[in-house]
Amino acid sequence: MPGPWRIALCITELRMGGAERCLAQLAIHLDRSRFEPIVVSLAPRPPEGVLSCVPMLVSAGIQPYFLAARRWWHLPRVLHQLAALLYRHRIELVQSFLFHANFAVRCAARRSLGKGNQPSASARRPVVVSGIRVAERAAWWHLWLDRWTQQWVDRYVCVSQSVADFTIAQGGIQPEKIVVIPNGVAWENYPSPNRADLTQLGVRPGRKLIVAIGRLEPQKGFGWLISSASQWLRPLADWDLLVVGDGPMRSQLQQEAARQGLADRIHFVGSRADVPEILASSHLLVLASQWEGMPNVLLEAMASGLPVVATRVEGVAEVLGPLYEQQTVAYGDTVGLADRLARILADPAWAAYLGQENQRRVRQQFSLDRMVQAYQQLWSQLLKTETF
Repeated sequence: MPGPWRIALCITELRMGGAERCLAQLAIHLDRSRFEPIVVSLAPRPPEGVLSCVPMLVSAGIQPYFLAARRWWHLPRVLHQLAALLYRHRIELVQSFLFHANFAVRCAARRSLGKGNQPSASARRPVVVSGIRVAERAAWWHLWLDRWTQQWVDRYVCVSQSVADFTIAQGGIQPEKIVVIPNGVAWENYPSPNRADLTQLGVRPGRKLIVAIGRLEPQKGFGWLISSASQWLRPLADWDLLVVGDGPMRSQLQQEAARQGLADRIHFVGSRADVPEILASSHLLVLASQWEGMPNVLLEAMASGLPVVATRVEGVAEVLGPLYEQQTVAYGDTVGLADRLARILADPAWAAYLGQENQRRVRQQFSLDRMVQAYQQLWSQLLKTETF
């Protein structure tokens, strides 16, 4: 059996997020007898004090490379550096994550730099696998560029079948190039044995907790969630909402919560490293996204044994399975959101049942090991067809 194969995992940046954590977990848990990985970030190293995946990679003996891209006009330099990196490490396969890394890898992999930084005639283009993690409904030009460069891609990995269907129908990608590999979670680490001290997060003793986790930007639906809070949160007199995450909408959302007179019941705590502990201290997760791929936070909440109320976006039906209808609403349906939350939170036995079934489904269908094995199987199949 050949190996270990030399692979590169490339991503736009390594600040903490769903795609970034997936890359880090993948790099850490690979079978090193079969794969020898390097990790490359197009962006600079995250500053000290900013949550990122760098510490977990370094603790596993993986020192990431940072290409320090900050603006679009850095692209020529970044492509040159990335191509040189792929050549120097004799990379045989590149797995990229997120749009900017996908595009950069396709361009850089088309040339391998040899002596004197000149193209090497003997070099072979590495296998290119692009990750599509969301049904892109905002930047149409992402879809256009994906379609235009698909001849440079050997396979696309979509995180859910609904993302794959979108990619074929809206992105124009050839179906035979697409493979679906769902996200996975290390469910054995959930629920956390430790609970967060909610009083340190501004939650008064005795309050019950709904949690929402994600980047504070339009895609994640926090605008709708907070602007409608007077209709769904105010009737839940014993409950508070904890918003975990940061982003450009934070100030606007805080002002909206105050405008509704709910500043003492909606708590914005920023990005946190103790999400498992927060989930262990919560009673329900609400996911209000406008579009998705396969929400990692949904998997984490389910692994923690929580019921959820989620919008009917990509990946959610596949994750929730038979209990999809009972735990979802259409985006923007405030009446439906209020009704779904009230029904679950008013019936502890029903909430417990949903949480238990959610946990069982994640353990059976969405383990981290299952995800890692699927990537390794795909890479092995692709590499066995190549002669280096």
